[in-house]
Amino acid sequence: MKKLPFSPWHFVLAPLALLFALPLIWLLVSSVMSNAEINKFPPALWPSGIKLDGYRFVLGNALFPRWFLNSFIVSAVAVTANLVFGSLGGYAFARMRFAGSRLLLGLMLATMVIPFQLTMIPTFLVMKDLGLIDTLGALIVPSLVTPFSVFLFRQFFVTLPRELEEAAWIDGCGRLRILVSVVLPLARPALSTVAVLTFLSTWNDLTWPLIAINHDSNYTLQLGLTTFQGQHHTQWAAVMAGNVITVLPVLLGFLLAQKAFIRSLAATGLKG
Repeated sequence: MKKLPFSPWHFVLAPLALLFALPLIWLLVSSVMSNAEINKFPPALWPSGIKLDGYRFVLGNALFPRWFLNSFIVSAVAVTANLVFGSLGGYAFARMRFAGSRLLLGLMLATMVIPFQLTMIPTFLVMKDLGLIDTLGALIVPSLVTPFSVFLFRQFFVTLPRELEEAAWIDGCGRLRILVSVVLPLARPALSTVAVLTFLSTWNDLTWPLIAINHDSNYTLQLGLTTFQGQHHTQWAAVMAGNVITVLPVLLGFLLAQKAFIRSLAATGLKG
């Protein structure tokens, strides 16, 4: 009997993958349809031709470029800050022993189970006292570092052999130099995972921008798209095009970092 060039599990996983991808495929197909084709009954399963009217309407009649830029700025700053502060905190918890370190780690992890609904009012009051309400700063500051990023870095760092750091220590390197020159080059899976998860949570966030932002020029893409859908609910081609623009960066980011993401989750589960 000839051996299959792939795992038999692919016969099960391929249909499931197609099933989960159908909404995304329909979203992409609908974005290049006309409004008449989308509203047709029974619905057309394939466009008669590629029509970019929805994309032209979105880019020409809304603040989408501005919203896209706002989301990119907020996400980029949040990702960079979590990589920097998260790696510093994670390395401290993984390699440095100080009074109350375990208690502090436990308290930090406990904050992960607190729902955002309990903290959004205190967060709003803090941002108001700082004068950041209705600015991008109100979206950036609460996301500068998260307990999850610190914990994930800590879990990854404890799996690395200490001998590499001890050799650098003997050569005269300090803690910060060891982290930058020895540890972080080995932590690319963890860096990629934190970057992807931080980008996803920040890019897709709607609740906090809805509370902290009032002026439409400061909207993020998710908040702007929600407003746009409410104003143009009959322009389904434009709504679908706006959703494609919103989803595309997230999808590309995950696909580019997929292998590193899986390696990091496998590595951080080895040791507590």
